[in-house]
Amino acid sequence: MMGELGFLGMMVDPKYGGAGLDAVSYVLAMTEIAKVDASAAVIMSVNNSLVCAGMEKYCNEEQKMKYLVPLAKGEVIGAFCLSEPEAGSDATSQKTTAKDMGDYYLLNGTKNWITNGSTASTYLVIAQTDVEKGHKGINAFIVEKGWAGFEIGPKEKKMGIRGSDTHSLMFTDVKVPKENRIGEDGFGFKFAMKTLEGGRIGIAAQALGIAAGAYELAVEYAKVRKAFGTEIANHQIIQFKLADMATQIEAARLLVYKAAWLKDTHQDYTTASAMAKVFASEVAMRVTTEAVQVHGGYGYVREYHVERLMRDA
Repeated sequence: MMGELGFLGMMVDPKYGGAGLDAVSYVLAMTEIAKVDASAAVIMSVNNSLVCAGMEKYCNEEQKMKYLVPLAKGEVIGAFCLSEPEAGSDATSQKTTAKDMGDYYLLNGTKNWITNGSTASTYLVIAQTDVEKGHKGINAFIVEKGWAGFEIGPKEKKMGIRGSDTHSLMFTDVKVPKENRIGEDGFGFKFAMKTLEGGRIGIAAQALGIAAGAYELAVEYAKVRKAFGTEIANHQIIQFKLADMATQIEAARLLVYKAAWLKDTHQDYTTASAMAKVFASEVAMRVTTEAVQVHGGYGYVREYHVERLMRDA
């Protein structure tokens, strides 16, 4: 349904099947969807910020027509495969290798924590081609589900974001055609780092939505729940909680909007996107915890949803 509504390729040029919107519009949509379901939001974020954005900016025309168009239309979804058992944030320590065999690469290794791991059809895989060159020997490849030697591990049983499938991926002598390499030889590390900068804006918007959704539920509940002869919204201790929550959410919102605006105006948004992501994530944790407190015992049961938002945060 998100694909049909244009939410899976929001910033992609319409000539490639996208909606052609800006980053601020994307953030607005991400926030509203995350208010209700953070899992749906992260599926949307990965497809937009990491897969489609990276492909549109760095892939050649043939790659875009073959892979980007169905992704932007939401006919299929994609996955971004960087993290490994020993290489999460340290992206330079790739153990997955892609050996140059002439007209194809031989891909071997394991990727961890891959969002859309089993439901994706198109995978962007970062791998080391030349260890001697360090980060300059890393490449990015487009890999299709179903290729021989490509296996998908069991779904991870997570505390939160449970509606999004997270898996480990195993590659054993997977033949990747030369034409599926993104950019020049050795471009993979730069591709991953530049793509992740935009990805941080999407995840920041997801965190903002989680916080805003929890706040709205807390306000709604405080207006109907009575204690000591009046609605708890009339008690100053609850008012203080709600005021602090609203203030933190507004600060996070402005950081997220600023990062998106900088991206839209073609300014450097590296620092802004990192600030937005860390601050919005911390606000999501603080606000959802307080939302559970406002709900009292009911905050601990699934019927009232805030416990799910807290786990997602």
